[in-house]
Amino acid sequence: MNKHLSIKQLFLLVFFAFFSLNTIADVSLPRLLSDGAILQRDMPLTIWGWADEGENVSVTFAGKTLSAVAKDGRWSVTFPALKAGGPYELKVNGNNQLLRKNILMGDLWLAAGQSNMELPLNRVKYHYPGLIESTNQPNIREFNVPVTYAFKGPLQDYTQGQWKTATPEHLATFSAVGFFFMQKLHADNNVPIGLVTIPVGGSPAEAWVSESVLEKYPHYQQKLQPFKDDAHVQATIANDKANSSKWYADLDAADIGLKNNWQQENINTENWKTLQVPGFLKEQAVSKEDKEFTNGALWVRKTIELSAAQAAKKAVLWLGCIVDGDQVYVNGQLVGQTGYQYPPRIYAVPAGLLKAGANSISIRVTSYSSNVGFVKDKRYALLLGEGLFGDEAVDLKGEWKYQIAARVNAMQPGTTLHYLPSSLFNAKLAPALPLKIKGVIWYQGESNVGRAAEYQQLMADLIGDWRAQFQQKELPFIYVQLANFLPAAQEPGESGWAELREAQRQLLAVNNTAMAVAVDVGEWNDIHPLNKQAVGERLALGALKVAYGKKSLLASGPRLKKLKTSGEKLELRFTEIGKGLSVRGEQLGHIAIAGADKKFVWAKAQVKKDKVIVWADSIAEPKWVRYAWADNPEGANLYNSAGLPASPFEARVSD
Repeated sequence: MNKHLSIKQLFLLVFFAFFSLNTIADVSLPRLLSDGAILQRDMPLTIWGWADEGENVSVTFAGKTLSAVAKDGRWSVTFPALKAGGPYELKVNGNNQLLRKNILMGDLWLAAGQSNMELPLNRVKYHYPGLIESTNQPNIREFNVPVTYAFKGPLQDYTQGQWKTATPEHLATFSAVGFFFMQKLHADNNVPIGLVTIPVGGSPAEAWVSESVLEKYPHYQQKLQPFKDDAHVQATIANDKANSSKWYADLDAADIGLKNNWQQENINTENWKTLQVPGFLKEQAVSKEDKEFTNGALWVRKTIELSAAQAAKKAVLWLGCIVDGDQVYVNGQLVGQTGYQYPPRIYAVPAGLLKAGANSISIRVTSYSSNVGFVKDKRYALLLGEGLFGDEAVDLKGEWKYQIAARVNAMQPGTTLHYLPSSLFNAKLAPALPLKIKGVIWYQGESNVGRAAEYQQLMADLIGDWRAQFQQKELPFIYVQLANFLPAAQEPGESGWAELREAQRQLLAVNNTAMAVAVDVGEWNDIHPLNKQAVGERLALGALKVAYGKKSLLASGPRLKKLKTSGEKLELRFTEIGKGLSVRGEQLGHIAIAGADKKFVWAKAQVKKDKVIVWADSIAEPKWVRYAWADNPEGANLYNSAGLPASPFEARVSD
C-alpha cells in the first residue's frame, strides 16, 4: 500500500474535516438580544439562546461572567438585577463567539393589539408636522415584529425584527401610540425605554391567547384544530389565492373602462353621470340599477385647470378615503393605488406631469363591500408647493363624472390566517416570554364588537394568561377603551361599540390594570383616528400610576363609583375627579335614563363637585342610566380637573 496520500485522498480528508467542524451548531442568541436592545432594569436578567446538546456556553455582561450547559438544544443564564444605565456589551462564547453592542438597561414594555396600536408615525405625520425630522431620542427604542402566525405551538424566536432608535432615519416606522407613550415615560422617569411592538391590524382577542385558554372556549379551539395540519394551511392559502385571483381577473375582463382606456387624458364623458365628491353612489344615484351596484368597477373623472406657474410646482393629491380600492391616474399616468378602504389617499404627482391648461384626474374604484364611494369630511384637494401641505390648494370637492364599468359577483370570503385563535400568541408573543418586562400596553377591541359579553371574560383570561406566561403575576396591563367612531346618533339607542366599551370598563376590576379613555379623540369617519398623542400619553398616565407607583396621580377621567335613587332623580357619584367634575359646554350631554323597561330618554343633569343629579320628566321611577352610550357619543362632555374624559358607562340602581 502506498504510504503517501494522493492529492485526491488529501482533498477528501480536508473536506470531511471541514464538514465535520461545520456540522457543530453555532451558539446563537434570539433576535431580541441583538445590538441596541433595551432590557428591564431592577429585575433578574435572563440571557438565553441555543447550542449543541452539552455545549458549554459562557456569557459576559456588565462585568460579570456566567456559564451554562446546553440542554435540549437550549441554554440560559440569569444575572442579578441591574440599575438603569449602559451602554453594555454582551459577549457569548461557545463553539463560536458572539458580540452584541449598545445594550441599555431601562424599562421594557410590550405593545399589542390591532391596527390602532400598529399604525406607524408615518401615517400620522401630517397631523404632527416636523415631528419625525426633529426627534432625536436614542434612548427610546422599538423592536417591531412583522406580521406572522403559527398554529402548532409557541415559536422560539422571531424571524425578523431589529432594535431601532427614535431618530429621524427610523422614527417613521415606530408605532405612533407606542412612541408617544414612550416619550411621556422617558420625560417623566429619565431612563431608557424600549418597546417590543407586536400588534396586527384587525386581529381579534382570541388570536392572542395560548391554546390552554382556548379550552374554556371550545368554539375557538375547534376553529384552530384543522390549521395544525400543514396540508390544510397550504390548501387554504391556495384556495383563497385562487378565489381572489379569479375575482380580480373576472373584474378586469369585464371592465369596459380598462378596455377603452378610460384612464387616458382625453375621453368623451358627455354621457357620463354626475357624482358629488365626497359621497356615496347609493345616496346619489338616480337610477335603481346604479343604486343597487355592489361589486365591480366604478370610474370617476374630473378635469381641473392650472396655470403654468401652478403646473410647475411640486404637487400631491389628497383624495380622502375611498371605498374600497382605487387606482388614480393624472393625465393618463398612474400616480397611486390602494387596495382597501382605510388608508388615506395621499399620492405624489411626478414632476413634469402637470401642465398649463386642462389636467385630467381619473380614478378606477374597485368595489367589493357594497357601498362604493368617497368618505365624507376628508380632504379632497391637489396641494401645490413645498412642504407637507404646499402653499396652495386646488379644491377637488364637488362635481365629478362617473360611469359603472363592470358588475361582477361578490368576492368569496377568505381566511385571514393570523386572525385564527392562538395564532398570534404562538408567533408574536411567545418569542418574547423569556424576557422580564415592565408591563403591557394594549389597544384592541374593534374586531370583537358584537361579542362584548364574551370579550370581558376573554380579556380577563388573556391578562391572566400573559401574566402566567411571563411569570410576572402582577404584570401591569394598560389598555385603551375604544374611540368614538361612525355617524352620531340623535336619540338614545343600542350600540355594539358602547357594549364593548362597557366590557372594557368592567375589566378595571382586574388588579394592576388601567384604562385610557379615547371616546373624545376619535373620528366618526375613520377607524384609525389621527390623534395618537392623546392616546399614548393617557396610556402613560395609567402606567405611571399602576407600574411606577405614583398612586396619587390623577391618571384617568371620572369613574362612576355609586348610583342611588333620590326621589324621581338619580344621583351619580364619581371618583378620579381631582378638584371636581367639569362640563365642557353649557350643560352635560349624552346622558340618558330609563325605567325598568330600559326605554331610554335624554336626561337633564345638574353637576356638582363629585356628583351628577339626573332626571327626566317622563321617567317617574328611574332605574337605569347611560352616559356616552353610542358608537359615536357626540356631545359627551364630562371631564375632571385634569382635562381627562369620563368613561362611557351603563349602570342600574340596586334593588
